Amino acid sequence: MTAPSTYGLSTQARNLQWLLTDLVEEVPGVNSVAVVSSDGLLLLSSEPAAVRDDSGQATGTGRPKGPRGASADLATIVSGLGSLTTGAAALMDGGGVKQTMVAMEHGSVFVMAISDGSLLGVHAAPDCDMSVVAYHMALFVGRAGHVLNPEVRSELRQSMEKTP
Repeated sequence: MTAPSTYGLSTQARNLQWLLTDLVEEVPGVNSVAVVSSDGLLLLSSEPAAVRDDSGQATGTGRPKGPRGASADLATIVSGLGSLTTGAAALMDGGGVKQTMVAMEHGSVFVMAISDGSLLGVHAAPDCDMSVVAYHMALFVGRAGHVLNPEVRSELRQSMEKTP
């Protein structure tokens, strides 16, 4: 995984980046992760895991598209799913949306609400253990929710704008 530089970031922002890196590297089947603010801006992201051939050799990364590659794509999807499910929940008087999962033939996308209105999105492999991914997402949300205050969100947005 290639993570944005943590140089010059506050302790809280560095800890959030570390938690995100840990989620990608330690949970089997997780390809990429994005944290999106309540207004749809990308706050934190990982780059997609390296695509490996049958021998296990890295052959590059997943199909990059958009201004920041797969991270921007995932952030857009997370923001859209969050908006769609929030609207659906309101129409059905269902209360707040806690988690959304989309299972596809070639992967899964999970979206989980963070206490400040931000969203955590994970793109995972089709053979991932969904309960393990959801559990680790809940751990991230529990640890990140109280740290993701307006100052840290602003700092993270600025650092993402500086990331090439």
